[in-house]
Amino acid sequence: MLTLLSQDRDHWVIGKINSPIVFDGKPDEAAWDQVEPFPMISHLPVFGHPASEHSVIRMGYDDHYVYVSGLLYVSDPSFIQAIGKKRDMETMSSDFFMLSIDSYNDKENSLLFATTPLGLRWDAAVSNDGNISMNEMPVNMDWNTFWEVKASYDELGWYFEMLIPISSLRFQDINGTTVMGLSVLRWIPAKDAADIFPAISNEWGPTSQLKPSLYQEVVFEELSPKKPLYISPYLLTGFEQKNELNEAETAYDYDQNYKLEPGLDVKYGINPNTVLDLTINTDFAQVEADDQQFNLTRFSLFFPEKRKFFLERSSIFDFSLGGQNNLFYSRRIGLYEGDPVRIWGGARLNSRINTWDIGLLDLQTASFEDLPSENFGAFRVKKRVFNENSYLGAMLTTRLGVDGTYNIGYGLDGVVRVFGDDYLTIRLAQTLQDSTENNPLSMDPTSITLNWERRKQEGLSYSAGLTYSGTDFNPGMGFEMIDDFIATAPSLQYTWISPDESWLQSHNIQLFNYAFYRVPDYSLMIYNLNPTWTFSSKNSWMGSIGPVYRIDQLEEEFELTDSVSVPEGRYNYSSLELMLQTPGTSSFYTILMFEGGAYFDGTKISPSIQPKWNIGASVELGGMYRLDLIRFPDRDQKLNNHIAGLRALYMFSTKLSLSAFVQYNSAINKVLSNIRFRYNPKEGTDLYVVFNEGRNTMLEREVPSLPVYDERNITVKFTYTFEVQR
Repeated sequence: MLTLLSQDRDHWVIGKINSPIVFDGKPDEAAWDQVEPFPMISHLPVFGHPASEHSVIRMGYDDHYVYVSGLLYVSDPSFIQAIGKKRDMETMSSDFFMLSIDSYNDKENSLLFATTPLGLRWDAAVSNDGNISMNEMPVNMDWNTFWEVKASYDELGWYFEMLIPISSLRFQDINGTTVMGLSVLRWIPAKDAADIFPAISNEWGPTSQLKPSLYQEVVFEELSPKKPLYISPYLLTGFEQKNELNEAETAYDYDQNYKLEPGLDVKYGINPNTVLDLTINTDFAQVEADDQQFNLTRFSLFFPEKRKFFLERSSIFDFSLGGQNNLFYSRRIGLYEGDPVRIWGGARLNSRINTWDIGLLDLQTASFEDLPSENFGAFRVKKRVFNENSYLGAMLTTRLGVDGTYNIGYGLDGVVRVFGDDYLTIRLAQTLQDSTENNPLSMDPTSITLNWERRKQEGLSYSAGLTYSGTDFNPGMGFEMIDDFIATAPSLQYTWISPDESWLQSHNIQLFNYAFYRVPDYSLMIYNLNPTWTFSSKNSWMGSIGPVYRIDQLEEEFELTDSVSVPEGRYNYSSLELMLQTPGTSSFYTILMFEGGAYFDGTKISPSIQPKWNIGASVELGGMYRLDLIRFPDRDQKLNNHIAGLRALYMFSTKLSLSAFVQYNSAINKVLSNIRFRYNPKEGTDLYVVFNEGRNTMLEREVPSLPVYDERNITVKFTYTFEVQR
């Protein structure tokens, strides 16, 4: 049972449940009556008020599972909004409950488990203490683990039971006692309200409830560690059709291949703190297609990782070099220019030993086109020092080709909480490769990152960053938006938390700017200044507006398309950016964006819209459309680019769904389709049927004439997981 030790003590005790729990989604067993519920308090719209609705949320455990139950009552039956059944479906328009567990109690990372009145399962992993970096949410939505939930609802409210295997939680048992951090949140969209335990203020905005440093410490006595072994064989079959240009470039040759392949994934819990993943003949055919992008900048495009093997505790391998630049970028493995490369097999190990985090990865890929077979390796170690928000670390990456080519990256880094909310970040990295002189004493193969920031949501916050990347620095397993540069990125922000009577939840003024200079002459490449006003309202409206002033110094012609380019020279220009997001609590909501103004020596207008519509409990429609209208009247050049996408999802149940994602990109004159059928009777067991097609839209070209489609494939993949408890 759960007992409060004392109102002025820091710890709660989560007691052991000794009588049976019938896992049916209805917490009406006598065992629950012995468990003290968490005292909920209003989080939104006004922090500190009594809870918006009465909630009875309890937690306990036995030898195998952690149990969480909820009786979530409503004063009006119309308040209940039950939307969504698909695994990991994100929606703010449905009631939901979310449990956050910092299982290591490191005040930095946590695991999220959420459900709705329909019993949807949603889980994710939080890193970096929930701090938003470069406008990126610190939440890995693609993280999954083994757990179950059942839910139901009636005119009085909705009810649930969560069943989380102890083997799904990584924790440290010290002399028979385990301490974790915990937060629970109930979201009520009909009232734009959220209730929370513990009493976490909403001053941190949308990530307030995701900050492990603010969680309530809870004590588990006699929580027995488990060492699970999950064995997941899979069988994949299907066929692929391709039309490829012949060597003479006179016609397209048709090719068709059938495949029948087995594979195997193994997850082995060596101890409660260490997990080993093994993979053989890895295939990611079931992964959803990437969103189409059209690059109007001189920066490389970044695509997020979606493959499950690389996502668990992926923050361990993070070695940021400023912005999205990183010494390790998992999409370098098994992908080449967007095409999949066979992964023969490999291993990954994640471990937490007291204040140490250790990550080890090694994978072997097959040869592909002009790429040789390669071995990819990464080793990462981090140690908390001084305080819970500071660490020192080191990293090594290796990319070794069977033809003798190699790329090695290594570095040291540290983040130190100096005082209060002020943090100092220092990172030093170098690369060695077969095509350079490899002088470690030179600045040429070196990257240096320095940053001082104040992490504070209310009041004044700031950041001052400096990044240097030498002419021979080339992270073969990493990502760099641009090469050979020195960059500065200072920013200031002041945030106001609005009073209770205001329609605003919060608003801020931010002054963000960055400058890139060329190495080695340190001449200006890019300068960007962007003052912005951002707001969020108590009824979930969000928006921003701000001018952009930019300088681009082109040393050579900048090609947008084969027929549209910008000559070398210096360009000073300005534009305006707007964003408005309607309340996500509604069944229909949208994000509207607009960029317009000067663009080099011409003009650019770029409106976009991203609507989403939840139709009842089973149907979700979404889309996006972006238009880029670019004009260079002095050179009689113009560009009209369209990117459109449509998503459709039908949820037969929480275990069965059908989705379609169709995109059009006029820059490549293609319609890309991805249709997925998924049957997921339990975690670790999946049946996927996936159809992909790339269809050409410019068939009028004469020599050689384009085929109707470049490629088309159908894949069937079945995975079954055997669990062995030891």
